[in-house]
Amino acid sequence: MPTHHHHHHRSTPLLSSTSAASSSSQSFLSKLLLLLTILPVSLAALAFVLQWRGGSVSDPTVVTSSATSRWAPLGSHHEVFPGMETFSSLSPKSHSSADCINLGRSSSPSFPYYGDWKFGFEANLKPKICVTTSTSAGLEQILPWMFYHKVIGVTTFFLFVEGHAASPNVSRVLESIPGVKVIYRTRELEEQQAKSRIWNETWLSSFFYKPCNYELFVKQSLNMEMAIVMARDAGMDWILHLDTDELIHPAGASEYSLRQLLLDVPRNVDMVIFPNYESSVERDDIKDPFSEVVSMFKKNYDHLPKDTYFGMYKESTRGNPNYFLTYGNGKAAARIQDHLRPNGAHRWHNYMKTPNEIKLEEAAVLHYTYAKFSDLTSRRNRCGCKPTKEDVKRCFMLEFDRAAFIIASTATEEEMLNWCIVNMLYGVKKTLD
Repeated sequence: MPTHHHHHHRSTPLLSSTSAASSSSQSFLSKLLLLLTILPVSLAALAFVLQWRGGSVSDPTVVTSSATSRWAPLGSHHEVFPGMETFSSLSPKSHSSADCINLGRSSSPSFPYYGDWKFGFEANLKPKICVTTSTSAGLEQILPWMFYHKVIGVTTFFLFVEGHAASPNVSRVLESIPGVKVIYRTRELEEQQAKSRIWNETWLSSFFYKPCNYELFVKQSLNMEMAIVMARDAGMDWILHLDTDELIHPAGASEYSLRQLLLDVPRNVDMVIFPNYESSVERDDIKDPFSEVVSMFKKNYDHLPKDTYFGMYKESTRGNPNYFLTYGNGKAAARIQDHLRPNGAHRWHNYMKTPNEIKLEEAAVLHYTYAKFSDLTSRRNRCGCKPTKEDVKRCFMLEFDRAAFIIASTATEEEMLNWCIVNMLYGVKKTLD
């Protein structure tokens, strides 16, 4: 009996120890489960706080109402910068009330415009570069063109606008962008330009008092002359004249920067020539050449070995009158200095000396010429010449422009499209005459 009692007394601590171990194990598992539950929730909460406080990189293609102050231009009444609208953010009424609304073609922005266009380096940027243009284009072409050149170092734009570009919905947006000067073709402007010394010079006299392209060439030269004065007053170092279907390609610089490219130019150089490359489109449904797949260009002969240029000339022209559909003499940047003057739309000169010029071996101007079907009809709509082989000679300088104008003026839309496919699209076999 005592032995039994003694045995019972010794077994009690053993049972207690087993129970304590089981309880401790359950407690550990509970704490582990609690930790595994709290940890991901805490990380998710931390990520949310960081994003809310601006600790993460935001997606520039997402536009919400809270981001309007970041995307809209300074002083603009637009809630969202033109081109950033999505169909989900547009009301049916607003779709027809503003021209810039038409840029919203899909659920994604048509072009990721950067805030109020202030990059934070303008004050110390050297050299200061300006671009001048004469345009009647809409926002869908002007805005990405300006944005691209802003990114590669252009600080100021002098936009001589008329037609669609001068309409209130377009010009109001352009005027709201820092570094942009909009000049309208008013009676006062024409009277001022009528007094220009250019009219007494011989270098442009062969273009005077002729319609269409000749008239445009004179108008561009007069606008360039005024832009020189504006550039000098604004403290610019370099000036370029570009059309809104042209992009500078600053290849050869230590970084992809027009600023760096011109910074490396010797001080004794007055003018820098950019040979032009011409777009070779491969589709007939291009709407926006800058953002769609237009990535193939025909190189300028200045950037080609002679045997390549002459050896493939027939294949590259594909029966068209010239190597390029349009011009082939490039564009130029000029250093702002005394007595600077335009020398047509493609060059600059000086009234007192022959400029010292260099031609760049890698950099070029990318010309998106006849890249979309509407380029054909727009030329027709800007010119009142008769669509005959004789009359177009007094209206257009280039053979391809003449042929394109006649087709656009006389053919049906289907015939025009077929003509574009045969004459403008790369890779389409064509029977040579």
